[in-house]
Amino acid sequence: SMPSEMLLKIFSYLDAVSLLAVGCVNKRFHELANDNGIWLKHYSSSLHPKWTIWKMKSKQTETVSLGCAALHDKEPGYWKKEYIFKKTSAFKTRVMRLVKFLDPYTGLPCKNKEAMKVSGLSWIIVLKDKNGKEHVVEKPNLSFKDTSVTVLWHGTDWPCLDILSTLKLFGVTPLLPDQSIPPNKNGPRRFSLIAEYHLANLTENSVVVGADDLVQLFSLSPGLLVGMWKGENEIAFVMANLHYNQLLERSILGSANVQYSPPPNKPLLDDIDSEYGLHDYRLHLDLHGRNCMYLCGSFKCLFCRKGDIENGYVRLIVVNLKDNRKHLPVTGTLGICWETDVFKGNVKDCFVMDLTLLDETGMPFWCFSAPVHMELSTKSSGLYDYMGHIYTADYADSEGKVCVEFVWLEETKEYIIVSLVLYVSTKKVNSWFGTNY
Repeated sequence: SMPSEMLLKIFSYLDAVSLLAVGCVNKRFHELANDNGIWLKHYSSSLHPKWTIWKMKSKQTETVSLGCAALHDKEPGYWKKEYIFKKTSAFKTRVMRLVKFLDPYTGLPCKNKEAMKVSGLSWIIVLKDKNGKEHVVEKPNLSFKDTSVTVLWHGTDWPCLDILSTLKLFGVTPLLPDQSIPPNKNGPRRFSLIAEYHLANLTENSVVVGADDLVQLFSLSPGLLVGMWKGENEIAFVMANLHYNQLLERSILGSANVQYSPPPNKPLLDDIDSEYGLHDYRLHLDLHGRNCMYLCGSFKCLFCRKGDIENGYVRLIVVNLKDNRKHLPVTGTLGICWETDVFKGNVKDCFVMDLTLLDETGMPFWCFSAPVHMELSTKSSGLYDYMGHIYTADYADSEGKVCVEFVWLEETKEYIIVSLVLYVSTKKVNSWFGTNY
């Protein structure tokens, strides 16, 4: 029953975030909170806060003179949209400026943590059941590595798998970020869709990564690991492995319904040697189990010849089976660590692989972070240097394949990587370089 003029006077004292929040109370508050007069003041005050007093006065005079036209010629909510657009554009520019600094070791942005802190970025998953009801899961545990971040969600109130249809992974940032104020999950936020996964027939259609006494792990592309209670049809936890390449762009620049699409690569002239194929590639490889690192290695001067291009793939040999000088020891027993509110464990014979392949110009060419499982091979090693069981670990996606062979040394209780081969899709190469292999 309060007069609109009085409510508008009260609203004029609110900051922008509070004004957006009060506009969600009811229809009348929404209409009043869109008042162009209030939002024009917010917009004008945020124009150039570092100007001198003389410039500020002239700007204020200009704003006042244009005030009547700016208020009467615009539809309700116009200046609110302009204010939000201006603030979010400045925020994105500030964040993207941080990720321009590249690590010469990995070829990836070296200030990801700083950029995430500035943006107030977090990640949530939204489980949607078959009736359309959504269940939001927040409060993840983060684990940072050289080239990726692992995000783990767990709780006691997960919906039953039988009623779930999809899982969506979102990057979430405050709509109007303020570094002086911690992000408020009840405040206005911007959602950026990173990936969507279909959960129908999860246990039948997914790759089984491994199991221990309590949970069984299922892998969904790209980079999602779902832990199911063993013998039950209930989710224990969800783990997402996010590679740093384009991580912030996908987490910030997308919309709630459409994923961020990176611009196409612009090939350099004469960047393909017609006689020798690809050359001078670099690889950075991490093998970890969320909390522990098993291998961190960089490999330079990778190349292939024309004869290495067959069956739709370009082959890059990183570790040669016959060259024991380049065989790599792996620290510790491979496995993926998990935890919930009560239980924790380690699933053996699997790991998370972070792969970063850089082209000859140092640009990220093929990147992923995904769980990989190991299998005991029936063949013998054929190597006189090692006597032990052979294990293989393979990964494949639309851009290529990775094949790894390990030898388990019982005496020293360690794995040795004796073979590591990358198979890059010729379609990927052709689209990247604008050529035809």
